[in-house]
Amino acid sequence: MNPNNEAPAGDTTHLTDPKIQSRLRKVADFQVLPLLLIAFASYQLDRTNISSALTGGFASAISVNQNTVNIGNQLMFLGVIVLEIPSNVILHRIGPRYWIGGQVLIFGFIAALQVFIRNRTGFLVTRSILGLAEAGFIPGAMFTLSQWYTREEITRRIAIFFFGMFGGTAVGPLLGAGLLTLDGKGNLSGWQWIFLGEMDRSVTVLILMEGIWTITVSFTLLLFLPERNSYEQPLESEKAPEGIDCAPKNLSGSKIPLKVIVETLTNVSKWPHFLATACVFATWSPLTTYTPSIIMSLGFSRVQSNALTAIGNMMTLPVVFFFAWLSDKTCRRGMTVMIAIMVYLIALICLRIIQPHVHVWSKFGLWTTVNALAVGYHPIHNAWIQMNSRSPEERSIEVATNELVVMCATAGLMAGTQIFRQEDSEGFYPNGLLIMIGLVLMGLILTALQEVIYYVQNSRVEKEARLTVLNIL
Repeated sequence: MNPNNEAPAGDTTHLTDPKIQSRLRKVADFQVLPLLLIAFASYQLDRTNISSALTGGFASAISVNQNTVNIGNQLMFLGVIVLEIPSNVILHRIGPRYWIGGQVLIFGFIAALQVFIRNRTGFLVTRSILGLAEAGFIPGAMFTLSQWYTREEITRRIAIFFFGMFGGTAVGPLLGAGLLTLDGKGNLSGWQWIFLGEMDRSVTVLILMEGIWTITVSFTLLLFLPERNSYEQPLESEKAPEGIDCAPKNLSGSKIPLKVIVETLTNVSKWPHFLATACVFATWSPLTTYTPSIIMSLGFSRVQSNALTAIGNMMTLPVVFFFAWLSDKTCRRGMTVMIAIMVYLIALICLRIIQPHVHVWSKFGLWTTVNALAVGYHPIHNAWIQMNSRSPEERSIEVATNELVVMCATAGLMAGTQIFRQEDSEGFYPNGLLIMIGLVLMGLILTALQEVIYYVQNSRVEKEARLTVLNIL
């Protein structure tokens, strides 16, 4: 008799038990996914609180200009790229519970230290260290999710996971609007209250406020984020593609061979994925940093500007979910990605052409629309890549692909920090918008190319399969 009620070694009959499958799915939907979503929201709050701080006079308080802010953000994204792969090597050795939980604790604390910034050097150093601390979180969390869902289920779950990022981006300006009203209280500026708010969510009651959000999130992850047992199999997939590796999933102790990373990187057929990710995602970087400042330049107060920015960011959530639903409904993920990018491109073109000729509220509406549509494609694009990782080393290839895609997205964000320059700020960045239009157009072309590549590859596979059947007959 087994006291732990575990299946004996070598016994796999439990893997298709509907009760086991149902239990695993409930754990995934009501424990794993919500915990990672909340952690992602905390991650994004700590990363983007600077956009609200800028409307509170942060740049002038530490004597830096907009171009220096751009450099600081570049250094942050560079830190993410530098430690992306080492971070995930650690994740695969010790498991997501301890590594992801520890990361949330660490980067929250570092983000909080921004309250002590006094000059340009302190700003650049703090942003660099923040990026190093955040490295590996997104691909690690996405891989953790892939351990719990079938390929038919993963697209919508990844979209929900990204609600954490987009939700954090949406909530950030609202928190900023509230905290900026504390300007002057306790001899602190409004921007310092913003960073103090993030500090509380970070790490310790030593730096007080009214909550301990991120430390609560980190300890919740450390205590309650479940690990997959070594004997447990993926949930049953009704339409598992031929060649899928069905070996048991055990995150802790697994490794990503350097050979697999090199092979994935040199797989030319996947390059359009990587390049499209960098091109389109680059345009989100200036929007998250400068939209509150842009709206403030329309004549709104700093508190109003942050509150109004949240509207476009909130609209991102139904946009993302709609495209995820469309992707699952049609099973045409590549086409869905292209439609989402096309809609965003049209919004950018309208903003660039119409903006000089309309009044304040129309300008606000145009910028809000662009923010709402800027990332509707992104979760589906990530899922599309995962669902086309087919090889004898399926799991390792999928992990390496996730890491490279996130690194490309981060590289795009790093480059995108320089799109909106201080000298282009008059007229609401007309040159920057042209650059964004060009990047999104290039991303659309690359996505279409990737769809063609998959079509050709799938046609070849189907032809070989038919010939094999005929030879057998």
